[in-house]
This record gives sequence, structure tokens and C-alpha cells, in this order.
Amino acid sequence: MSRLDMVMDVRDVPQKSKWFMLSLQHLFAMFGATILVPFLTGLPPAVALISSGSGTLAYLFITRGRIPAYLGSSFAFIAPIGAAISDSGVPGAMVGSFFAGLVYGVLALLIGFFGLDWLMKILPPIVVGPVIIVIGLGLAPTAIGMAMNDASGTYSGTHFLVAIVTLAVTVIGSLFFKGFFGLIPILIGIVTGYLFALTQGIVDTSALSVTWSNIAGAETVGAFLGAIFVIPEFVIPFKDYNPLDVFSWSIFWLMVPVATVTIAEHIGDQMVLSKVVGRNFIKEPGLHRSILGDGVATLIASVLGGPPNTTYGENIGVLAITRVFSVFVIGGAAVLAITFGFVGIISDLISSIPTAVMGGVSILLFGIIASSGLRMLVDNQVDLGNNRNLIVASVILVIGIGGALVRFNVFGQNVEIQGMALAAITGVLLNLVLPGKETGYGNGNMFKTEEHIEEEQE
Repeated sequence: MSRLDMVMDVRDVPQKSKWFMLSLQHLFAMFGATILVPFLTGLPPAVALISSGSGTLAYLFITRGRIPAYLGSSFAFIAPIGAAISDSGVPGAMVGSFFAGLVYGVLALLIGFFGLDWLMKILPPIVVGPVIIVIGLGLAPTAIGMAMNDASGTYSGTHFLVAIVTLAVTVIGSLFFKGFFGLIPILIGIVTGYLFALTQGIVDTSALSVTWSNIAGAETVGAFLGAIFVIPEFVIPFKDYNPLDVFSWSIFWLMVPVATVTIAEHIGDQMVLSKVVGRNFIKEPGLHRSILGDGVATLIASVLGGPPNTTYGENIGVLAITRVFSVFVIGGAAVLAITFGFVGIISDLISSIPTAVMGGVSILLFGIIASSGLRMLVDNQVDLGNNRNLIVASVILVIGIGGALVRFNVFGQNVEIQGMALAAITGVLLNLVLPGKETGYGNGNMFKTEEHIEEEQE
């Protein structure tokens, strides 16, 4: 790729007059998807924003300020977090997220010592693609339920209408909006759906009204600042709970296998980002550093009470359009996200969004997740006419979407592996055991070997 059209290089510092707006673009790009994850899992959106910004700053530090990537809430962990919260509360989900983050760290060390080839053999497209499809389709009932039902779980035509309007605007924005607006159709859809929901009388603005009254009625600077800035509902280990009391092998096996999928997605994002910027980030500063940064971001989220983080394709899109690759712009977006997390009225505004609005957006987003798994198979030209590949994909899909589970006992604790986690483990084992492993890579270069990756980038 020619870099003559670059507006700002990776280490360039933007002019102060433009810095804020450039960073604000990245904040808008990640905002819709990042707040959707805590909205669906019951975690505080403000904490998700703060952990997202903090994780991004840690990522930039670990990668030596050489990779302009923003990290937001991971969709892959929505179902596991929900299951962990149902089983052991928010502390249980955070312990599981912590161990998922540790997986990144272990893999980063192994990649640093042994290279990337061994990981590609474990996670070829024939395994990763179907598991991503499972992630999207497994969340489909959640999206439909949010779109059709009111707070009591009863079908509501009004809620469904709001969801359809939200979905329609998001789809139109995705297809027809150009430039920066074409990068934030999710945010535009949420805002439009919210405004329409106001006309239908299904928005609870009581918390917003109280906060606004406190701001308007503040008589001193201290009271004014106190009304604007609030401390989010952090869930901190050894302060709010003892991780040793919460840990169970069921939570471990519920969360950790998902990391294998998000790591494969991370590799794909790094390759796309390398093409956009015109640098080989797989080689320098190295995939081991970017994976470690992603893992540390998830660890930070787990000790704050937020959802696990991952690199965001939306923000890669902003880089591709603006040609501004500065890590200082990304860092500015991270600082803005942290600041927004401490602004009470923003938290109240997010919390007041009706489930129907988020349901309408989720119909598209969860479908896109499933379709991206299919696209991975297509892009890598995986032959599903081959019985071996067909078997691996079919077993993964049915186990994951069907909700199969396995129960056993470890050290006196009952362990349960189910859904996506079981599908991922089964897919990895099947791929390693069945003959003809080379067919699982397809004819694309994305997941073959480190040498193939370097050839693709150079």
C-alpha cells in the first residue's frame, strides 16, 4: 500500500486544535457497541467505558505506542458472562474474565518463544469460523426477546415497532451513509431509536430528571461538580469480594475457551490494521506484544467490574477513512472514554435506553457476528465439500447452538462446560484428531503460517 496519502503517521502528535475532534470520532465509533455489551449482561455501562479506555492506554503502552488500535467490550463474552453472573454473580464473571486475560498472557509468551505456527495449527479457519457463527446465532434469541417484549417479558407491539425503526435506521446508515457517518450507524440507530421511543412513551427518564435537577439546582461549584461527576459501580476484588471464595472450575471452563476465538479474531484485526496503515504489526512490534496488550486490557476490566476487551473493527474503519494513524489520537479517545465513565448524566442516559432499542440494534449486530464467521470460511476458501471439514463445522454448530453440555467432577467441584465453550473445545480436538488437517486452512493465507503472514504483509 502506498503511504503517500497518509495524513498523520503512527507517532505523529496532532495539532491541539484538531486533537479533540479526531479523538471524539473514535469515541463515537466504539460507543454504540461498547455500551451494548454491559447493557445485555447487566454490568454498569460507565465501568465498561472506563475499563475500555484504561485497557486501550495499557495496550498502547505495551505495544510501545506503535499500533493505533482501540479496545472495546467484546461481544464473544456476552453469553459466558451472562451465564457466569446467573451462577455466581458479577464477581464470578470477573474471576472468569481474569483467567481469560491470563490466557492471552500465556499465549503471548509462547508466541514470543516459539513463533506463531503452532497456534495456527490449533485454530484454523474451519474451527474459528463455525465458532464465531455459534457466538452470533447463540445470541439471536436474546436480541429477539429484547426487541419484542416489555420489561415483564410480555409481547409488546409498541416495543417491537421501536425495535424495527431502530433496526431500519441502522441498516440504512450502514448502506447509504458516507464518510464518518458511515462508520457510526450503530450510534445513529440507537439515538434515532431512543428519540422514537420517547414519542411512544416507553423511556424511563426519572433518573435523568433527578440528575439534571441536581445539576440545575447546584448553588456552589462543589455542588455542581458533585452533581456531574460520580463514582461508577466498580466491583473490585478483595474489596467487594474474595476471588478465592468465588472461583469454581465451571466458571473457568465457561470463560477461558472463548479466549481462543477472540485471539483468532485479534490476529485477523492485526492483519487488517497492518494493511490499512502500511506496516507489518505482526512482525514489529510483534503479535506477542499486541496479544499481551489485549490480555492486560481484559485483566484491567476484570478488576474493575467491566466486560473483557478486544480490538475494535469500527475504529480500524475510522483509521481507513481518515488516514490519521496517530496513537495519540487513539490515546485521546481512551481518555475521553474514561472521563465519560465518571459523568453521571451520561450513565443515566445510557441506562434509560429502552431494551427495544438495543434489541433492534442487536438483531443486526448478532447477525453480522454470525456472518463474519461464514465470511472467514469463504475468504480462506475452505472446502465444505470435503467430508472432513463438513464434519468439523457441523459438530461445532450443533453443539454450540444446541446448548450441549458436559458435567464432571474436579477436586470435589462439579464442573460444567456448555454451549460455545464446549463447541470450541470440541472443534479444536476434532481438527487435531481427524486426518487431512491441511484442508482446514483453506486456500487463503490468513491462518496458515507465520511465513505466510509475513509474505502477505510485505
